[in-house]
Amino acid sequence: MNSQLAEITQRIIERSKDTRKAYLDKIENARREGPHRGVLSCGNLAHGFAACGTEDKSDLRSMTKANVGIVSAYNDMLSAHQPYETYPALIKDAVKEVGSVAQFAGGVPAMCDGVTQGQKGMDLSLMSRDVIAMASAVALSHNMFDSAVMLGICDKIVPGLLMGALSFGHLPTVFIPAGPMPSGLPNKEKARVRQAYAEGKVGREELLEAESQSYHSAGTCTFYGTANSNQLVVEMMGLHLPGSSFVNPGTPLRDALTKAAAVQATRLTDLGENYTPIGHIVDAKALVNGLVGLLATGGSTNHTMHLIAVARSAGYIINWDDFSEISNAVPLLTRIYPNGSADINHFTAAGGMALLMKQLLDAGLLHNDVTTICGKGLDNYTKEPFLNDGVLEWRDGPTESLDKEVLAPVDTPFKPDGGLSVLQGNLGRAVIKTSALRTPHCHIKAPAVVFEDQFELDEAFKSGELDKDCIVVVRFQGPSAIGMPELHRLTPPLGVLQDRGFKVALVTDGRMSGASGKVPAAIHVTPEAFKGGLLCKVENGDMIELDTKTGALTLLVDEDTLNAREPRAADIGHHQIGMGREMFAGMRAVLTGAEEGACSLFVEQEQKL
Repeated sequence: MNSQLAEITQRIIERSKDTRKAYLDKIENARREGPHRGVLSCGNLAHGFAACGTEDKSDLRSMTKANVGIVSAYNDMLSAHQPYETYPALIKDAVKEVGSVAQFAGGVPAMCDGVTQGQKGMDLSLMSRDVIAMASAVALSHNMFDSAVMLGICDKIVPGLLMGALSFGHLPTVFIPAGPMPSGLPNKEKARVRQAYAEGKVGREELLEAESQSYHSAGTCTFYGTANSNQLVVEMMGLHLPGSSFVNPGTPLRDALTKAAAVQATRLTDLGENYTPIGHIVDAKALVNGLVGLLATGGSTNHTMHLIAVARSAGYIINWDDFSEISNAVPLLTRIYPNGSADINHFTAAGGMALLMKQLLDAGLLHNDVTTICGKGLDNYTKEPFLNDGVLEWRDGPTESLDKEVLAPVDTPFKPDGGLSVLQGNLGRAVIKTSALRTPHCHIKAPAVVFEDQFELDEAFKSGELDKDCIVVVRFQGPSAIGMPELHRLTPPLGVLQDRGFKVALVTDGRMSGASGKVPAAIHVTPEAFKGGLLCKVENGDMIELDTKTGALTLLVDEDTLNAREPRAADIGHHQIGMGREMFAGMRAVLTGAEEGACSLFVEQEQKL
């Protein structure tokens, strides 16, 4: 095992000794109350299986057969989640065939950032993660289940499902993906059309046609954003069946994997001899493995918040320094858009998860002494699923890349590090994704151009105000201010400025997430401006220095001048009312900072710490 990764893992274990013990004690107490149907009164139990058929009622009364709870984020507005419509029936049939029962425990909300991007609804996006976690807990709260399956794909949904599942950490839990849509318009061409639209060179019809050719059918969007990062991380942590993350929907192999995952959930319960609860699977080593996979592939920066919140749900405390140090120890092995021109289907064709796992294991970059839903170790995850005369089987995966422009050998990586850095200075702490930048390092010293709403930038861009070297500051976008929306509408105009030869960068307490691209972006700045971070005192023309080599994020204004300045008051009321945003005022008020996961669920525990 790589010594640096071993050291980081041990540091996380030591740092989390008390919180992890409290978590394990909690889930062990919950386990001792089961099988949970056995503690229900006759009236409780009768309500729990009233709608079941005669055979299922008998099985549930016997207390000897597993009952699998299905928690789903299905809706047919999200292309990634539309395939889940048929999953409950597949799961119930598969579970019934092995003599157990499955019940649909509950649904959770699932919003699409692709639809809400640049719209008012985006202000709810990050907070929806905690709502999903709570909704998952409600679904599992009936004490009817011996295990669970979680159906979710996209941005905040999988982290929310993970957090909810970990609150019931005594239950074995299997995550079931639905897979990416087939490849459509190449991502490079889509980006070209978006930028041409920003310059006024093509109209809305051409833009809509390009977008429609890119996002064209059921399945996950094929670029390597948060949705596909979720799937990769969950498989790296051993919560998917091996090789199941990126099998296209609507195929016989996809259905076979769904049924096999459902059956696997019956094999891990406390009714048998192979009890494997999710709270034991998700330990420090599994979390580090997830981080290694994320960073080795240039995955979504959203996970600098999500994995912190997930870890906290399992009793672990991780921070951005852990991310940065793991990034330094792990080479960048993939080029998937926005870090390249390939999509997730190209990655799979080049060798996919099986080869990625094998290379990382062989290089000593993954902990192999872990527990997964398939047993001990990750060797099963170097295999690929196939159908042989209709029978699901796993075969050894490839031993070398079939396209080294997409998936590089570990000894000749695209970059020696994972492309995620922590910046720090008087402006606070921030993260920057460097894996997609044109050069390995970025150093910009330029005057600030300050905005307090992402929508203000369009007019400044069109007027030519930004035709210069500059660092664009977009503040009052943090968790407590307006819920920390993604700011992708900024990417095309800033990319145009970059192509015109100007040195530009973005500094914000908002998010850019999985599609962070070629424009240097210091994001998630904490403390956020709304809570008194120095961002609230930046003025137009102030010099700012951003340097990924030294890790500097510095406002170059003398201290006396800054002390004499009054903090800028936030004019954000229009972001807090309408589109349901007023209902989230209480949640915004208690959200932790970005480096603490921007989470509302552990406030009391964090205060005790």
